[in-house]
Formats: sequence, C-alpha cells, structure tokens
Amino acid sequence: MTEVQRSASTYPLGVSRPDFRMDDLPTPEEVFRVRRIGPRQMVMFVIGPSLIALGISIGSGEWLLGPQAVGQYGFVGVGWVIVVSAVLQTFYNVECARYVVATGEAPVVGWGRVPPGKMLWIPLSVFVVIFAFIAGGWAGSAGQGLFALVNGRVADASEVQQTRWYAIGLLVVVFLITASARRISRALELSNWVMVGFILVTLIVVDLIVVPWSVWWEGIRGFVTPAAPPAGITATQLGALAGFTALASGLNWYVMGHYRDKGYGMGHRTGYIAGMRGGQRELLSVGVTFPDDERNTSLWRRWYRLLMVDMWGVFFVGAMLGMLLPTVLMSQAVALSGEQPTAANVPTFAASALQTEYGSGMFYLLLVLGVLILFSTQLGIFEAMVRVVTDAAPAVSPRMRALIEGDPRRFYYPFMIALLVAISVILHLAVPVTLVQFSANMSNLGALIYPFLLIYLNSRLPKAARPRPWHYVILLLNFLFFGFFFVNFVADLLGDPLITF
Repeated sequence: MTEVQRSASTYPLGVSRPDFRMDDLPTPEEVFRVRRIGPRQMVMFVIGPSLIALGISIGSGEWLLGPQAVGQYGFVGVGWVIVVSAVLQTFYNVECARYVVATGEAPVVGWGRVPPGKMLWIPLSVFVVIFAFIAGGWAGSAGQGLFALVNGRVADASEVQQTRWYAIGLLVVVFLITASARRISRALELSNWVMVGFILVTLIVVDLIVVPWSVWWEGIRGFVTPAAPPAGITATQLGALAGFTALASGLNWYVMGHYRDKGYGMGHRTGYIAGMRGGQRELLSVGVTFPDDERNTSLWRRWYRLLMVDMWGVFFVGAMLGMLLPTVLMSQAVALSGEQPTAANVPTFAASALQTEYGSGMFYLLLVLGVLILFSTQLGIFEAMVRVVTDAAPAVSPRMRALIEGDPRRFYYPFMIALLVAISVILHLAVPVTLVQFSANMSNLGALIYPFLLIYLNSRLPKAARPRPWHYVILLLNFLFFGFFFVNFVADLLGDPLITF
C-alpha cells in the first residue's frame, strides 16, 4: 500500500466499483463471542461454511455420479479423477474464500471489480450459475428417493410425475427452513451438521457390515493409483464426475459467500442475510478491508488458519469420505445384483440391490440415507442460487441497492418463490441424473473464467492477504483440468469429442 493509501480511509481495488472502506480486522473471539478458540469452540462456533458446501457435494457427485461411474466402469481410472478434482477444488475454494474473508464481499460482487467491470462480470456470473443449476436434477433425484421411501418401492415409468411432485414439495421445505431462521447461514449449518453427520456415520456402519475388505481395498487403490479413464466412459460422464466431485469445480465460488455471513474476517463488518424471524440487518453492498499493519497482519494469519481448518480439515476430508463410502457400497451392490446402475435408477439402485440380501430394513435405511443426502444438496444449491442473485442485484442497480441494503429479505424471499416455480417447470424436461450431468459439466465452464478473475483480485488485496506465487499455479491447474473436461463435453454434444476412452 502506498503512503497515500495508508493515510486514506478507503482502499481502491479494480474498476467500476466503489473503493473499500478500511477498518481493523475483528478478533475471532469477538466474532464468535467466546473467550478463546479451542477445539470445542472450533466445532461449536467456527466450523460452518464447509459443512454447507459439503452438504451440497455429497448429493450430486458422491451419491449419484461417482457411484454410477464406479458401478459401470470400476474404480481404476475413475478414482484418480475424483482425487485430483477434490484436491484442486479445495485449493480453489480457499482462494475464493480468501477474497471474502479479506473484504467481506461475496465473490459475485467482487467479479465486478475486474476489467471491463461490473456490467459484464456480475450479470454474466449470475447467468452462468442459474443456467448451470436451474435444471433441477438434484431436486428430481431427491424426489425419486422420497417417493421410494414413502411407497416402499421404486417408481415405475408411469409414476415419474409423482416423483416430481415430491421434489417440488422438498423445494417448499427449503423455503420453510430459510423462512423460519433468524440467520439463514446458521440454519443451513445446523441442518447440515445433523444431515452430514448422520450420513457419514451411517454409511461407515453400513459399509462395514456389507462391503468386503477386498472391495474397500479396490476403492482405496483406485483412488491413489494414477490411471487413464476406463474404456467406454463418455466425455459427458467423465466431465460430470470431475465437475461435481467435491463441489462444483469452477463455480464453487457461489457457495463461498457463507464465510461473509458466518462473520469470518471482514465479513463481520459487512453483515449477513437474516431469516424472517431475525431482526432487520443491514447488508453492505460494498466491502470493507483492513490496513497493512502489524496487528492486522497477525489477525489475518489467525483467520487464514481457521479457514484452512474449515476447508481442508472438514470439507476435503468429508468430500473424500463422502465419495469413498458410497462408491464401495455401489460396487458391492453391483456384485450382489449382477446389474449396473443407469441414469434412471442410480438414486435408488443400492437400496433395491441390497434389499434381497439384507431385507427390507436395509432397503428403507438406504432410502432414508439417500433422501437426506440428496436433500442436503437441494437445500444448499437452491438457497445459494437465491443468495447469489440477492448479493448481485445491488451491485449493478442503485434502486436494488436501496431496497436490499435496507433489508435483503424484501428481495430474497420473493425471488426464492419465483425460482421455485421455475425449477418446478424445468424438472419435467429430463431424467434427473441426466440433468445433474448437465449441471456438472456446466460448472466446469466456470474454470475457464474464474481462476483468472481470482488471480486479478487476490493479487491486489492488502499485502498480508495476498496468495503466495504457487497458489496462482494451482489456479491455472484448475483452468487446465476442468477446462479440458468442459471443452470435451461441448465437443461431445456436437457429436465428435476431442478424446474418447
């Protein structure tokens, strides 16, 4: 920072957006209202945004796309794509969250600071997120699982419409969860603590009972053995697997705004979106950053360590377990049934396949598990789409700024209802897992754009918050890895993929 900037009360970054106001970083103890941050406080108060991201990831990638690919092609070649994707995405998540913690701005707002400015990047980013996820395959898959749970059997072709009604009902449940909250991010965290905890513990117990050690070893070996993708897997399948392993590859930023609402770093200075039961809360449309001095540098290091624990200790570990446990279970279900999962039946395949061997109790347990897994995804994605638009609107429209800064709920809930109606219509267009594959491949599109925007923004943060040079290399690897899968997906749609396996 120059001497002029140091003496000023604002910090310029990028174009077309107002300068950041400057203020000191809060202490973690101040934000989380505790005397000290120990292991107990980490679990009770600090960990959170990673759980929301993990709740999304376990549904689409880990319960649907990963098990389908392993069930059809085995672990070797598939497992390696999973591991590389998870590692790259976790690094990418940290860089997205770095900007949020340092400025209190959601990424969709920050993109507007990158040349040529907000009128390109903010509307484009909203469009890409909505286009990628509005297909609603995550909702349709949850509806399939809930239908089977309620009726005790998998829906046949004549009952597809009923599964859609179940999916729409679950969208209404998401609306009710957010509406009943005092602080929406906190409600999502607590919901995912319950769901993700139950999911992982139950999967471990079921897998230990059902899956032979030889299959466990095959799964672990497949994850750590570098190998080419298996013969016969399509570019669309492979790109979907890469895109939705861990979270949503290049579009992961759409969830990272929860670090602001959690109060990480400068997010404590900019506000959060309250639920209907919460008091009116101002949400600043322009971020706040900190001066480069010794005290703030020390506090930044503390916040960054907390971020690393949340992302690597919770999200990455949970994502890897969330992929290993369902895939070894699927492998055993394929071995017992002598059949392979398809796009139409993968949400309920394991429950049906294990029912013959282990009885109706196992059938219903896996259906409950599947519904929770897919609902956690539905909860996170649906709310995040609404959140992205709520954050973006005041950044491009002065009229929306006046409305949303006064009380974001005036926009948040009407838009959520409109989006619910739109997704309810789109659900009728295709098989749910096919829609999920489309969304996953569209998320890879983000890897062609947002690593470069992150490099621009993060390299201009206050000195203490800037990434090290090798972090930029990791962002470029995200561009190459996920970008390749998107290009190959587009070529596959046009009838001639660049590479076949």
